[in-house]
Amino acid sequence: MDFSRVELSEEDTRFQAEVRAFLDEHVTDEVRRRDRETGDNFDEGVHLAMAAAGWLAAELHREGGPELNRLRERLWDLEKRRAEVPWVTWGTTKIVVPSVLRHGSQELQDEVLPGVLDGTVRLCLGYTEPDGGSDVATCKTRAVRDGDHWIINGSKMFTTGAHNSRYVFLITNTDPAARKHKSLTMFLVPLDTPGIEIQGLRTVDGDRTNIVYYSDVRVPDRYRLGEVNDGWAVLLGPLNEEHGVVDAANDGLQDVSIMTHQGSTMATTVDRVAGLAADRVAEDASAAVRLGRSVAKLEAALSAPHMFGRVALAQTMRDISPDLMDVLGPAAALSAGADGAADEGAAGYLYRWAPLCGIYGGTLEVFRNMIAQHVLGLGRPAYAPPKQPVAAS
Repeated sequence: MDFSRVELSEEDTRFQAEVRAFLDEHVTDEVRRRDRETGDNFDEGVHLAMAAAGWLAAELHREGGPELNRLRERLWDLEKRRAEVPWVTWGTTKIVVPSVLRHGSQELQDEVLPGVLDGTVRLCLGYTEPDGGSDVATCKTRAVRDGDHWIINGSKMFTTGAHNSRYVFLITNTDPAARKHKSLTMFLVPLDTPGIEIQGLRTVDGDRTNIVYYSDVRVPDRYRLGEVNDGWAVLLGPLNEEHGVVDAANDGLQDVSIMTHQGSTMATTVDRVAGLAADRVAEDASAAVRLGRSVAKLEAALSAPHMFGRVALAQTMRDISPDLMDVLGPAAALSAGADGAADEGAAGYLYRWAPLCGIYGGTLEVFRNMIAQHVLGLGRPAYAPPKQPVAAS
């Protein structure tokens, strides 16, 4: 792995400065404050400004935006992180768009894609169910054909961004008698369809997600993606993208792992704590050990690739966030904006965020099993209790 520094040309340096100026204009302190309050991780004003300037089209490699080579694409991504752009709903939209292009009818593409590019259409993920766990293929949300329409009934948990989206990329069960990977059909369902109810849920870190109820939702067949009962093939690409199971680029300009965004937030928090606790670390050996251990674990996790990095970063956040709070002292428990907050609430937020980062897109246990099976070549995990020996008669 090549960690050498990329030298920027004058043109690239100018490009970086222009990007930074654009983001600093639109991603203001007020935007960040509002995002902390709502927990949306989305700001429509910023999103529409990015669309108007062509950045959404550029990220999707469509006409109408700045031309991004691999280096400039990387610069754009890094500057968005520096500015703390609220990003989740655009992230889910980018995951779904390739499936719409690959599996959607031309009529559906013409309906959806122009709005994606101008920022008025966002897409969210309708996977997890209230009692379904991490295995999305155990889907119980039913879609029953009725002529040229489908009737959908069920519910989905953790449909983050649904209240800011126009469509949901929805996995349904269309053949309960079939094997679970042969019973699924994917739809891109308009969220203003009668029978859909979106209820907000606040997670422990203050973010908002949603539970969405589908009650006799009548959806035209044109919103189906791919063939009936072949939804797993449609879902696999976006699922792999969310899991980070993608090939590394030859130029080395991609993120080392899928959780690098979360890792960057963790690194910023560690730097902040180190600066604020310098005097205590100099006087207290135990604080120095805790902070030094946190930095070492962070650096190792940021260097871990592929699924290894996803596990390493999420686990590291769980491991070091209590130490960071202890190093700062009781004031670390105060949230941003509170009088006396030690670090604008960063360490406390990291502590609350850590459990969730081990759940996104599949739990840490799921990814450890994937590594064991697909990387190390071990067998499938056996969850059934061991058989008891039969007593001799």
